[in-house]
Amino acid sequence: MIMIAAFVGGAGLGARLAKKRGGNRLDIAHYATGFAVAFGLLSLFVIIFLERIAA
Repeated sequence: MIMIAAFVGGAGLGARLAKKRGGNRLDIAHYATGFAVAFGLLSLFVIIFLERIAA
């Protein structure tokens, strides 16, 4: 659940940033995808770290 939230939040943040910088639709999609993947991957590592600590 946390990973999905991070993925969606990263996409929203990336889209907002690209729009703020004056990007077109493809720029917005590119930023949204990149941020979504980065935030999803970061949350995956955090989840794995927390699971290893708890075990």
